[in-house]
Amino acid sequence: MQSGGIHAVEIVFLVLLLFVVVFAALARKLQTPYPIVLVVAGLLLSFVPGIPKIALDPDVIFLAVLPPLLYSAAWLTSWREFKYNLVSILLLAFGLVGFTALGVAETTRWVFRGFDWRLGFVLGAVVATTDAIAATSIAKRLGLPQRIVDVLEGESLVNDATGLLALEFAIAMVVNGQTPTVTSGALRLIYLIAVGLTIGLVVGLFVHWFERRIDDGPIEIVVSVLTPYAVYLAAESVHASGVLAVVACGLYLSRQSSQFFSASVRLQAWAVWDSLTFAVNGLVFVLIGLQLPYVLVGIRQYTLRQLLLYGVLFSTIVIVLRLLWMYPGAYLAYVIRKRILHQDYVLPSAKQIFVVGWTGMRGVVALAAAIALPETLADGRPFPERNLIIFLTFSVILVTLVLQGLTLPPLIRALGLAGTANNNTEEEEARRIITSTALAHLEEAREQNLPDFVAVYDDIARRYARRLASLSKENSTDDGMSTKEVERYRVVIRELLRVERKTAVRLRNEGRINDDVLRRIERELDLSETRMALS
Repeated sequence: MQSGGIHAVEIVFLVLLLFVVVFAALARKLQTPYPIVLVVAGLLLSFVPGIPKIALDPDVIFLAVLPPLLYSAAWLTSWREFKYNLVSILLLAFGLVGFTALGVAETTRWVFRGFDWRLGFVLGAVVATTDAIAATSIAKRLGLPQRIVDVLEGESLVNDATGLLALEFAIAMVVNGQTPTVTSGALRLIYLIAVGLTIGLVVGLFVHWFERRIDDGPIEIVVSVLTPYAVYLAAESVHASGVLAVVACGLYLSRQSSQFFSASVRLQAWAVWDSLTFAVNGLVFVLIGLQLPYVLVGIRQYTLRQLLLYGVLFSTIVIVLRLLWMYPGAYLAYVIRKRILHQDYVLPSAKQIFVVGWTGMRGVVALAAAIALPETLADGRPFPERNLIIFLTFSVILVTLVLQGLTLPPLIRALGLAGTANNNTEEEEARRIITSTALAHLEEAREQNLPDFVAVYDDIARRYARRLASLSKENSTDDGMSTKEVERYRVVIRELLRVERKTAVRLRNEGRINDDVLRRIERELDLSETRMALS
């Protein structure tokens, strides 16, 4: 029985991964963000006979899926931009979450039969958190200003914690009939944040200490995969915010990683985490679409017309609430950042604010939170309107992901924001400074070494001079190479790398070298080609 169950799970897992690969490839061909395509594909697949029926387990989402995705997102977040935009991020993660929960609580009791203020607050807390994966992928591809992308990424890192805290209060009101006081709510929030951040930083310090004492790719990568789970479980075990603990740990270790990761380990870690996050994200979005049969099974008392009307009405409420918050929220952030914190900050244009408002896409955390609602109250009665809450959550996920996701690219173009991102002058300037500093160091080393090695230093100096020439914006460089000559240099080097790789494969095929030698040679060639692409 057990082996049969395990065999069935393996088949389902492999089938889902196959779906992810096929539909992600389709999304790439259609030039559409893969989360949108995967959700729609999962939705269509749920109607196909014989497709595995998979119920979404909230524990799996919160304990197995959420920690690595949060950790990866935090690792990729720039601490400088996160700190600079912290006021705007907090107004979205705290202010907008609270405004959404209260706004839904106030409006749904007039729209949906059987809803009172408390049930509306539960529903509002469930859908208050956003999933910025699709939004940021679109924004980056279209060249949206980086300041918008930074705020969206920061919001998605923090608002899960505030949304789940609001849900905790809402469930207590419905299940136990308790209404938290302002004081108890504030104390709970302070505890949630302070202890969560502390645990994240303590675990981060320990991992940093351990990583600096070992240089072994497989071991360090396994540690990096275990870290978000350890942090999340440690925080949750003391009823603090596992989300904030993971985010704090990820931000800290990302900033320190240049000290404890060797070059080879860093390359391996990036490859593993890129594949891991893609697979987990893909599985999650397919699973969202596949949940439709389970969402519909508990609401048979409603007609299809009623369900469609309810879904459209509620999605409109959620979208409008976010847009209503954005403009006063953006102005409040401007006042705080400009007049109180004295930041060099310019108020975003009305178009940019609207785009941020239009990117309030919901994801799997909202659906998992809805499914995780208790089935009964403290007195044994069924949780009121639980199935309708799950359906409305599913509806707003579909509408915001698909409708807003598909309309975001034409909206960005229509507003004239596409391609307005600034060139990365910081990176260009840094590359010039780094290369110039290396050349200066090379000249000092040449003077301190024996004249027998002059040819070695000359060859290295020429290589660095060419690299510096390729970073110059002028038509000519100090070593006499024109821009066309620099480009020709790159073409020749790429062609030589191709010939080297082809020759190495031929030697392996002829039996003159083994596969281990080939892999080492290919790795060196791949690194050289990557450096050429970045220069």
